[in-house]
Amino acid sequence: MASAVRAGRRLRQAVEGGELAGLPASLRAELEAALASEGALVAFSLLRRLHAALREAGSPLYLHELLEGSEIDLPEVPVPPRNPELVARLERIKAKLANEEYRRMTRNITGQEMNGTLAEFGRQVRSVKAVVITIFNFIVTVVAAFACTYLGSQYIFVETAARVLSAVIVASVVGLAELYVMVRTLEGDLGKL
Repeated sequence: MASAVRAGRRLRQAVEGGELAGLPASLRAELEAALASEGALVAFSLLRRLHAALREAGSPLYLHELLEGSEIDLPEVPVPPRNPELVARLERIKAKLANEEYRRMTRNITGQEMNGTLAEFGRQVRSVKAVVITIFNFIVTVVAAFACTYLGSQYIFVETAARVLSAVIVASVVGLAELYVMVRTLEGDLGKL
């Protein structure tokens, strides 16, 4: 933390030019000694006493005017030596994190090429499996829509023909919507192949 000020040109002029003649001699002597020292460092405590003496004397000079051009002297903070055990531990942690990141980046990379007949057969099976599941989902959705509408329409329609007709209409609408979604999905999957 700063505890001194490096005196500027204005403070030097005031001390050397006799502007501070109305101050006590001991204070002037301390100021002259501080300005004559190496670096011309003036302690904050000396500045506080100077400020109080200027107020008591009723001087037209203000402390902020005297400090114009001065700089606060900030001492260098000593850097403590690093603990070798801590440095070694940090290096181990950095290496471990780098290895984990490398493994995460390369986890889906294998050294084997997948170009044989079995690999091609596996791709085809996956493609057929996806199509079969999609068609099964389509059929289940349409049948479920028909069944729900047929059973739910018994509260509205008394005749069986009206119930079947309403169930067929709802199942057709659901089927068309499902067919649209299925075609878009298959079109996207075929585009990837």
